[in-house]
Amino acid sequence: MRLKGEGSVSQAQSQAVLEVATPHASPRVTRLPRQLSDQEFTLLASAGERRELQPGETVFKRGEFGRAMFVIDSGRVLLEFAGDLPDKLIGPREYFGELALFIGNHARSGGAMAAEPCVLYVLEQAAFEELLARAPETLAMFMRRSFAYLVASEQQLIANYKRRNEDLIQTLDSLRQTQDQLHLARRQVCTDDLTGLCNRRGLYRYLESMGEMRDHDRMLGLLLIDLDHFKQINDRAGHLIGDEVLRAVGAEVQDAAAATDLPCRLGGDEFALLTQVRNQRELNDRALRVAEGVRQLRFRGTPPDLRVSVSVGGSLCRDEAGWSVWYSEADCALYHVKGSGGDGAHVLM
Repeated sequence: MRLKGEGSVSQAQSQAVLEVATPHASPRVTRLPRQLSDQEFTLLASAGERRELQPGETVFKRGEFGRAMFVIDSGRVLLEFAGDLPDKLIGPREYFGELALFIGNHARSGGAMAAEPCVLYVLEQAAFEELLARAPETLAMFMRRSFAYLVASEQQLIANYKRRNEDLIQTLDSLRQTQDQLHLARRQVCTDDLTGLCNRRGLYRYLESMGEMRDHDRMLGLLLIDLDHFKQINDRAGHLIGDEVLRAVGAEVQDAAAATDLPCRLGGDEFALLTQVRNQRELNDRALRVAEGVRQLRFRGTPPDLRVSVSVGGSLCRDEAGWSVWYSEADCALYHVKGSGGDGAHVLM
């Protein structure tokens, strides 16, 4: 049981505090919305049915339909609103449940239970209507104050929902930003900084989810691309030109890739293209395209006799085998080209 303070009212509800006349004080006194004057209490209690409650005993539950209002004679009652409004602890000469009385069969917006031994007066609709005929002026003032309190409560509820909606929007914006940052971080982790291609880590992630992107009408092929004499390029032209060469080779590998293919830089001067092809001939054409594209590259500020070339080796990938087997077979084809002087392509039969 949550007790969130005694007799406290919200800022909106405080605005509903009205001045009501009593016969025992100055002509006008200030009361909290749920507090009854002596005259009001005596009148309402006289028409109600007395009921005694023990601590924890339920008066009504949230969502329950009712047609009665309750006036507290002694003890305290906890009103629970399930998060829409703060729970309230009310005591002697206060009332609750009035909306069901005013408008008829109404689903309760909250629950009520005895917080301690207490005595209530239960005022049914028929009894209330009789009181209206007997003391219309007193009950008119009571109903006016009650409606002001209900309107203030609804305004507070609307304000709470508005704040909650604003908080939700801010939370969603934060989640989107976090998601964007996570996507960016993941992309950076899986992307080679120099060429923008997928790196080895990204390749392994791709292999884990490759089944979702496989075209089962095509075969899987792997090309390994290795720059020829890259150390000489760095020594003769400098590392800045070396980086430019790596970016240019990466662009050629990217250009040779289809939408379902994965071009990547495995590290250093070694690249790979995991591709989906119809047959070995198509894989060989991809390999020749990469080799010819690199062969035509030229770079400003380099010695006239500096030529860039690559060795490309490849093979079709057997579905029952894994990455290590695919790599080993493509690597054998690559070293066949390297052993022949480089600047060429070879795809295993």
